[in-house]
Amino acid sequence: MFGVTTSDDYRPVAWMGRYPVDVTTMLVGVHVVCAVLACIVTAIPGLAGTLNYFVFDSARIWNGLQLWRLGTYAFVHFPSSLLWFAIEMYLLFVFGREVERFLGRRAYIALYVTLLLTPAVLLTIWGLLERSLIAGSPALHFGIFVAFASIYPRVELLLRIQAKWVAVILAAVYTLQLLAYHAWSDLVVVWTSIGVAFLFVELNGAGPELAWWNAVKARFASRPKYHVLPKPRAHTGGVRLESDDVYASIDPILDKISKSGIGSLTASERRQLNRERERLLKKSE
Repeated sequence: MFGVTTSDDYRPVAWMGRYPVDVTTMLVGVHVVCAVLACIVTAIPGLAGTLNYFVFDSARIWNGLQLWRLGTYAFVHFPSSLLWFAIEMYLLFVFGREVERFLGRRAYIALYVTLLLTPAVLLTIWGLLERSLIAGSPALHFGIFVAFASIYPRVELLLRIQAKWVAVILAAVYTLQLLAYHAWSDLVVVWTSIGVAFLFVELNGAGPELAWWNAVKARFASRPKYHVLPKPRAHTGGVRLESDDVYASIDPILDKISKSGIGSLTASERRQLNRERERLLKKSE
């Protein structure tokens, strides 16, 4: 279900009458303004090459230290691809707002900046072997959709296909297209965006529960400290002690539900609540 938020940080940046203006809306506005300026600059004789100063170019970064290219490349929208740009902005507006609402404003900004800079940094290193150029933001905003599919994997989209399978299909089509043209640098960008989006959502406890990912986190997590407790005097007391531990672990969650509603729970708190409920059901049997 859309419209869910698990963060106290989610709130509009501003209001236009009764309509909230969030970070996603502002990003769409910035990209649209940049696309309009690109059309104007391209139409003026003698200024068409101005856009090349903002395209990512690993050679220019290494030789000329033009570091602004690490972030400006995503806001370069050439007029020849305006149709796809319009579709891209629509998808960003629809799915980006849901990701922002779920994660909160600060986490969403961190996700966007990470998706913006990580591929550029990797291609800068790649540029030591081969010159790389990037312009536009399709991979970045596909990463936003991957984040949405990680948060809502079972939501049905076009033709009632679940979001996770739509993401897999699009990633496969995208990959095959780039492989056909030997666009290795673009392939690095796409899969870096996919990996960053998925891992960011997982690290925030909002993605699907994966056994292998939980095993990786458990391997690097700090080990709990154990304390020796006295033995219960009777078997009934033992059951009561264990039940008391269960209730003590979920009391803060129940308090949060009573104050803010079940929609305020994070994904990890929901999983904990379900686990303790199953334990109590097994004990009652």
